[in-house]
Amino acid sequence: MEGINFPLNISRPEMFEFEGIFMDHYFTDTWEKTQKFQARPDDILVATYPKAGTTWVSYILDLLYFGNTAPERQTDLPIYLRVPFLEASFPGMPSGVELADTLPTTPRIIKTHLPVQLIPKSFWEQNCRIVYVARNAKDNVVSYYHFDRMNMGEPEPGDWNTFLQTFMEGKKVFGPWYDHVCGYWEKKRTYSNIHYMFFEDMVEDTGREVERLCSFLGLSTPIEERERITKGTHFDAMKKNNMTNYSTVPIMDFNVSPFMRKGKVGDWKNHFTVAQNEQFDEHYKQKMKNTTLQFRTEL
Repeated sequence: MEGINFPLNISRPEMFEFEGIFMDHYFTDTWEKTQKFQARPDDILVATYPKAGTTWVSYILDLLYFGNTAPERQTDLPIYLRVPFLEASFPGMPSGVELADTLPTTPRIIKTHLPVQLIPKSFWEQNCRIVYVARNAKDNVVSYYHFDRMNMGEPEPGDWNTFLQTFMEGKKVFGPWYDHVCGYWEKKRTYSNIHYMFFEDMVEDTGREVERLCSFLGLSTPIEERERITKGTHFDAMKKNNMTNYSTVPIMDFNVSPFMRKGKVGDWKNHFTVAQNEQFDEHYKQKMKNTTLQFRTEL
């Protein structure tokens, strides 16, 4: 791939507290540039907690806007170049800010895992559309665990039980899941340009969710087109697609676990012990008692 030269011996980062949440240096190295990023009114920001369906929704958006006009993007450009990861700065490739600044597309589709309070302020000033995707905590933590096992760009995950405990304590890169999902949910009250989606709804009926997304974006995409996109973004199709499955990124070890593992709802049942589940439910009730936000953990 032109202009991208990944180093092969990247070392796992340490986590540290930063701006009130836990981060690692790959997301803070260009912090000032990230915060000063100049959004445009037609930018679309895909915001998620890690492993909540980011790539799925990014790909759907990319197809909605450019599937017909620039089909070569789908075969020649990996998704992380089409939809830059704003705060990321990995050795051997341009930073997310640089990639976003040089995106030739209109609109620019940009992704972030930053919690709502750390989004660069130009996005709010320009009244940009924000598509937020949330996934139930149990499946999210399982997915995050397997991701951290195979991704050298993330801190050492430890074993499953350790990972689960630190997740509950909010000691994960990008901070606590609870604050993340609730932060954007609350923001919706005062900022109308947020479309809040649930991973579980997408698995249940992708076509319906694509239709809702079009309606939020003001797109009159014909039904045949929407059906084609729904089919093309089916989990198994994306998992096989080298432009969406991150297989071109050497910091990820697919022998440990694929970037796209299962994409299911309810896989947590294969990981949580009865005791872990009871402890988690108790803690969850406490953490989520002041929000109207509700999740499904099975379909």
